[in-house]
Amino acid sequence: MSDSRLQIKVPGKLLIAGEYAVTEPGQPSIVVAVDRYITAAIESSDKNEINLPQWEMEKLSWEEADHQFLWNSHPKLAFIRAAITIWHQFLQEQKRMPIPFRLTITSELDDPSGRKYGLGSSAAVVVAVITAFWHFYRFDLDRSFKRRIFKLAAIAHYQTQGNGSCADIAAAAFGHWLSYSTFDSDWLMGKIRSIPITKLIDETWPGLFIQEVSPPTSLQLCVGWTGRTAATGPMVQKVHQLKDTHPIFYQDFLQQSRDAVTRLLKSFEANDGKGAIAALRENREALMRLDEQAAAGIETKEIKALIEVAEKYGSGKSSGAGGGDCGIAFVEGEQAARELRKKWQEKQLLPLSLQVSPEGAHLFLQDRKV
Repeated sequence: MSDSRLQIKVPGKLLIAGEYAVTEPGQPSIVVAVDRYITAAIESSDKNEINLPQWEMEKLSWEEADHQFLWNSHPKLAFIRAAITIWHQFLQEQKRMPIPFRLTITSELDDPSGRKYGLGSSAAVVVAVITAFWHFYRFDLDRSFKRRIFKLAAIAHYQTQGNGSCADIAAAAFGHWLSYSTFDSDWLMGKIRSIPITKLIDETWPGLFIQEVSPPTSLQLCVGWTGRTAATGPMVQKVHQLKDTHPIFYQDFLQQSRDAVTRLLKSFEANDGKGAIAALRENREALMRLDEQAAAGIETKEIKALIEVAEKYGSGKSSGAGGGDCGIAFVEGEQAARELRKKWQEKQLLPLSLQVSPEGAHLFLQDRKV
């Protein structure tokens, strides 16, 4: 094993378009990686050890025989546990022996007080752990290794959370702007029980689509934080209930979302900034109709205020599940973006200085021990 200390950086994400619909296989969305990062540092050790200094958890160590106590006593470690568990299964299939490690994870995805911005921290952590192990064990860095990392992380994340599109996993793994559609989760759960993980991550997953896209050159993405943290679980549950209680409405929403996101993707292809602004507005309107039917609380008063200001310069909408966290806006030109951010500040909305992260999870630093 290498005597190096490896550092992995993994970006956060913002969902741009296709929220809620993206949880259905094959439904299009656009997600972007942003330059706030999870950092995972890994090195060989004489025992397994995890350090999460920002969560006041340090030197958490265990042996293979008694690790269950550690996991059960620290529920915040659920996603890390899932990543390590799926990695050990993968290692076993590769006929590789586990090597004791020291893993330290730090985050830039929340504000200094610990409040979440909604940038996909749990997804980024899972991708960080899997990517750290991939480099730690020196697996091949071929053309498809990031797709394998995505799939391993998606399995771990889905087994922990039980739902979601894994669009945030894609942004964390690949970076940049992505056109994304999720996989058939029922198919995946059946396959997990019936075939090796090594085979599963090389199979074609029904519905899954990941492709890098480029926005119009004139387009500016502005991000504002409402100061409120969203509880997404209950909101997603209310929306999904519509599948049973109002199936026709739900299918209409899926089509409206598909139409809006498709128009947005076409505007990207045509380098059409005004078309992108109009398509983002259409997606917001589809989400408003959904919110009215589901009473999920997608647009809070803060999000509505953010959008109201954005409409004077371009268009705006909630990002992700809504209910707080961030809102986004599309405008053309840097001057309009500056004016919009100033107006947001006057409304006590915090503009976030986020840029697109061109890289997904990547090896940032490799230090040799002396």
